[in-house]
Amino acid sequence: MSLAIICPGKDPSSWIEVIRNLEPELSIQVYPEINDPDAVEVVMLWQHPPGILNEFKNLKLVSSMGAGVDHILKDQSIPENLPIVRIVDDRLTWSMTNYVIMGVLNFHRQISRYQKDQKRKVWDMSNPEIPVTVGVMGVGALGYDVLDKLDYMGFPVVGLGFSEKDDFNYPYYTKSQLDEFLQKINVLVCLLPLTEQTEGILNRALFEKCNPGTYLINVARGKHLVEEDLLEALDKGKVSGALLDVYQSEPLPENHPFWNQEKITMTPHIASVTNPRAAAPQILENIKRIKANETLLNVVNRKKGY
Repeated sequence: MSLAIICPGKDPSSWIEVIRNLEPELSIQVYPEINDPDAVEVVMLWQHPPGILNEFKNLKLVSSMGAGVDHILKDQSIPENLPIVRIVDDRLTWSMTNYVIMGVLNFHRQISRYQKDQKRKVWDMSNPEIPVTVGVMGVGALGYDVLDKLDYMGFPVVGLGFSEKDDFNYPYYTKSQLDEFLQKINVLVCLLPLTEQTEGILNRALFEKCNPGTYLINVARGKHLVEEDLLEALDKGKVSGALLDVYQSEPLPENHPFWNQEKITMTPHIASVTNPRAAAPQILENIKRIKANETLLNVVNRKKGY
C-alpha cells in the first residue's frame, strides 16, 4: 500500500516527516514523482490537478490536507463511491476565532483610524468605540466558536446558516431570512463552506441590503466574494472597510486593485493553517479504518459540500 501526497506549490516535507515518524513502514509518493500509481490506495490533496486521480486504479480514500474540501469536490472526475474525508483540528478553530476577534476589535476600537492619526500627528479622542453587532454566516464548528467567544466578550452576535436549527444558543437566521439578518448587524463575518449555493454570495445585492458602514471579514474562500462588487460598495459607503484573508486568485496579482485600497486590510491566507502534527494522526487513523472496513472520521457529505 502507498500514500500519495498531491499538493502543487505547497511543500509537503513537514507532513512527510510527521507521517514517517508515526508510521515508518508506510510508503509515501509525492507528486509529481508518482512512480507506482497502482500501489496508491490513499491520497492527500490540496489544489490537485483535476482528473489526476484517474491514474490511481486502486484508490480507496481521498483526504483533504485541511478543513476545506471545495478544491476536491470541484473535480467532477472523482467517483461518487470514493470516500472523501477532511481534517478537523481544534487548533484550526482556535486560530480562526482569534483572527476574527482581532478583526472585530480592530473595527470596534478603530485601530486603523488611530494608525492614520499617528502618521498625521492628530490627537482625536472623539468616539473611541463603534457599537458592534456581529453576524456570522456559516455556523459550523468554526462559526459557532466565533459566536461563542464574541458573546463571552460581551458583543451581541447572530448567526446565519443554510439549514434549520431547532436548538441554537444564539439568534439564528436561515438563508431565506438573509435580509433580516443583515439589518441586525454591522460586522459581517463569512465562514460559509464554498458550494454552488454560496459561491459569489458576497455581492452587490447583498451589500445593498447591509446597514451603511458595515464592516466585512472574509475568512472562508475567495470565491465567496465578488471582488469588484466590494470595491463598489466601499465607494458607496455601504461597506466601511474589509479584512480579507482569501481571494479569487492566490497569490493576489500585483496589479490587483485591493493592494491600493486603503479601506481593505489584507493577509495572505494565514487566518488558520493546518498543523501536520495534529492532522497526520487523523489521516493515519482513517487509513487503518479503511483497511478494517470501519467507519471513517470526518467524512464529507458531497450533497452539502462539506
